Amino acid sequence: MQMQIKKEARMLSWTVTFLIIALVAAFFGFGGIAGTAVEIAKVLFFVFLVLFIISLVFGWRRPPIE
Repeated sequence: MQMQIKKEARMLSWTVTFLIIALVAAFFGFGGIAGTAVEIAKVLFFVFLVLFIISLVFGWRRPPIE
């Protein structure tokens, strides 16, 4: 469980990183780089969201470890 949380946190951090790159590139007027970084951030966000929902579903189905 701890390993899965670390992987999800890592993926979320990549999403935030690409979002920040996109914002900085857009601020300085680099449209191509900003657009690409936004698309990568969107893809990573939705992948993270799907993995999060899957982990919630399978976490509820599994009996608690005592």
